[in-house]
Amino acid sequence: MQNYKIAVLAGGCFWGLQDLLRSQPGVISTEVGYCGGTNDNPTYESHPGHAEAVAITYDPALTDFKHLLDFFFQIHNPTTFNQQGNDRGMSYRSAIFYASPEEKHIAEEMIAIVNESGRWEDPVVTSLEPLTRFWPAEDYHQDYLVKHPGGYTCHAIYFDSYLAPRSSV
Repeated sequence: MQNYKIAVLAGGCFWGLQDLLRSQPGVISTEVGYCGGTNDNPTYESHPGHAEAVAITYDPALTDFKHLLDFFFQIHNPTTFNQQGNDRGMSYRSAIFYASPEEKHIAEEMIAIVNESGRWEDPVVTSLEPLTRFWPAEDYHQDYLVKHPGGYTCHAIYFDSYLAPRSSV
């Protein structure tokens, strides 16, 4: 069995986030779902407090949490509260669901780097939330933009890396 890790991130509609994250070096698989809310077994129609999120399975021999966060901050606007593009509401918040104190520390460091970069006019409002449980979304949401190439997305690569180039992880 591989020594894979999982990161859970939210940054607006999960379709576009998944579509861009899946292509990153070291990413083994992605799954869209709901995280951070108040009900068990959330659905698209009923997910109070949950963010639309992506669970990213990655190989730590090929990438790491910090570099996944670096890309995450390149592909969505982390300065809009509960909003990405036309999508508004708590479901579309920017959030990092950390699984350990180390991940929380790395997330805090990345937020500081993004803020210090001056690339965004406003400060980062990405929330740091402990990972409790990730609930997979319905099948029709999985790989949505692969199934519907012209489908809606509010994500794009807005910036280059916030981190200095590296030779290896």
